[in-house]
Amino acid sequence: MKLSDFIQPNALIDLSFFNFRNAITACYMADDNLRILRVNEQFKKFFPILRDVTNAYFPNILNQIGVPETQIQEFEETLKREGKVLIPRIKLMFNGHERLFSLLSTKTHDDQIPYLNGVQGQFVDRTEEWKLRKETEELLEQKLKNRVLIEEKTLQLENLANKLAKYLSPQIYQSIFLQNGTEKRSILRKPLTIFFSDIVCFTDLSDTLEPEQLAKIINSYLSEMSSIAIDKGGTIDKFIGDAVLVFFGDPESMGEEADALACIDMAITMQNRIREKQKFWEQLGAYKGLKVRMGITSGYCTVGNFGSDQRLDYTVLGSPVNLAARLQGLATPGKILVSEATQKLIKEHIRLKKFSEITPKGFSRPTQTFEIVDFLFKRNQKKNFEKVGKRVEVNIFDKSDITAALIELKEILKEFEYQIPHGTDNNKIVKRK
Repeated sequence: MKLSDFIQPNALIDLSFFNFRNAITACYMADDNLRILRVNEQFKKFFPILRDVTNAYFPNILNQIGVPETQIQEFEETLKREGKVLIPRIKLMFNGHERLFSLLSTKTHDDQIPYLNGVQGQFVDRTEEWKLRKETEELLEQKLKNRVLIEEKTLQLENLANKLAKYLSPQIYQSIFLQNGTEKRSILRKPLTIFFSDIVCFTDLSDTLEPEQLAKIINSYLSEMSSIAIDKGGTIDKFIGDAVLVFFGDPESMGEEADALACIDMAITMQNRIREKQKFWEQLGAYKGLKVRMGITSGYCTVGNFGSDQRLDYTVLGSPVNLAARLQGLATPGKILVSEATQKLIKEHIRLKKFSEITPKGFSRPTQTFEIVDFLFKRNQKKNFEKVGKRVEVNIFDKSDITAALIELKEILKEFEYQIPHGTDNNKIVKRK
C-alpha cells in the first residue's frame, strides 16, 4: 500500500499548497499536462485580468497575461528537456504600466503520492529590483561618461599647460600651475642681476635669408640659450627678436653674490655653446656664423606682473635693465661686459679686465665697465652630455634618465646602419639583412 491510499487527494493537495497561501510570490501547481490545479491569492493579485484559472492550460494563461510567444516556447521546451526552467525577465504591461517578473518552475515526482506529481512554480515580481538595477546602470554609465569627459578635459588642460610652458619661464609656470591658483604675485623692489644679449648684425642676416632658413637659425639659437638659462636658474623675461633678457634673483634668490655668479656662469656657457654651434648655423645659411654681445649689471629693480586685466606680463623694470642693454651694445662681439655693480659682487671669483668708463644715455654718473675673462677657480660644472665631432653632433637634451638616452642613441645608430648601402667599406659597416 502507498501513502496516498490513506489520504484524500484534494486534502493532500490543499496540505501541500498550504505553505504558499501567504507567499509574496504568485504560486501555482499544475499536473503533468500543465493543467492548473491550484494558485494562491497572490497569483490573482499579480494578474487581475485572470478569473478562474482552475484546470486551465498554463501556457494559455501565459499567453493571456501577455507573455511573448518566444518565452512561452522557451518555457515549454526547457521544462520538457531539463525538468525545470528559469526565465529571469518577463516584461508585462498592466493598465499602461510596465512590470517585470521572473518565472521559476520545476517538475515534481513522488512515488508514494503520485497525484502530487506535476509542475510547481512561481512568478516573482522584480519590477522594483529591475528599476533599481536600471538606475544603478544609468548612474554607472553616467559616471563612466563623466570619467571619460574628465579625462578628455584633463588631457586638454595638460596640452594647454604644455603649450603655455613654452611661453613662460619654468619658475613662473610652476608658480601658476603647481601652487595655489588664488595666490597673487605681489610687485616687489629687490636686488637682481640683469642679463641682456643680442646677435651682431642680425638685421642684415634676416634680410638675406629665406624665412624658413631664418626661422631654423633663430629658433635653434634661442632654444640653446633658453636651455642654458633654465639650467643655470635664470628667469627668462622675454625674447625681443633675437635679443634675450634674463634676470636672476626672482622668484627665488640665492643671495646677491650667488645670483650674480650664476648669471656670469650662464653667459660664459652661452658663449661657449655659440662657438660650438657655428658650423651648424653656417650650414643653415648664416655663412659668417653668429656673434653675440652680452651685457650684465646688478641693482635694485621692480619685478612682478604688469599689464592690463586682459593680459599680464611678468617682467622687470628699472635702470639696471636699461644699463644691461647699453652694456650689451658696447660689448665686443663674442664678449661679455659687466657693470661696476656686478664686478663688486663677483671679483673674488671671476677674472676681469677693465674695459672703459662710460656715462650711458639717461644716467647722470659715469660707471666703470669690465670684460669677463673666466672664473678664477675651476667651477663645479654639471656633466656635459653634448658632443660635437667633425661630421656628427650629439645633444642629449633630456638628462633625467641618461641610461635610457644611451639606449635610444644605440637604437638610432642601428637605424642609420640599416640605411648604409651595400659596398660601403670606409667604416666597415654594411647594410644588415
